[in-house]
Amino acid sequence: MDANGRSDSRTFASICGHIFKPPNVIRSPVMNITWFRLFAFAALSFAAGCLLTARFMAPEKVQAAGSRVFELRIYHTMPGKLSALVNRFGDHTRTIFDRHGMTSVGYWQPQDAPVKENTFIYILAHPNRDAATKNWDAFRKDPEWQKVQAESEKDGKLVDHVDSTFMTPTEFSNIR
Repeated sequence: MDANGRSDSRTFASICGHIFKPPNVIRSPVMNITWFRLFAFAALSFAAGCLLTARFMAPEKVQAAGSRVFELRIYHTMPGKLSALVNRFGDHTRTIFDRHGMTSVGYWQPQDAPVKENTFIYILAHPNRDAATKNWDAFRKDPEWQKVQAESEKDGKLVDHVDSTFMTPTEFSNIR
């Protein structure tokens, strides 16, 4: 009852419920969106965006048919000829490899002595061992390669010897 003796039908609970009840964000005859629904929609949208971003930005594993082989080649150069060999690869050999179906995986130079003075390492990928043999035969017969090799070795051989190892990736390898 109030000071004038009138009975107020509103209870304290109904007053508090009205005060603490979050208002609707959008009110229309068709749409009634509450703060909770808006927050839930935003959270789901954010999660979906994160999942899509992770899916499209993740690095892909390099894979091919099971017969693909990799060839590790280690060149041991004649004294003082390493830079000439590296330049030959960078300027000519790599593009000739590409033309003959030899996929360059990477090229490296060791950091530690004594091998850093005369060692050049690279890995090629071939569809299979037979293709590797055919690729190398075609490469060696390539007129451009023969010209490049002759010009780069006019002052002496660049390479003392080559170690070649064919490799098959394991099931858990990132590159296959």
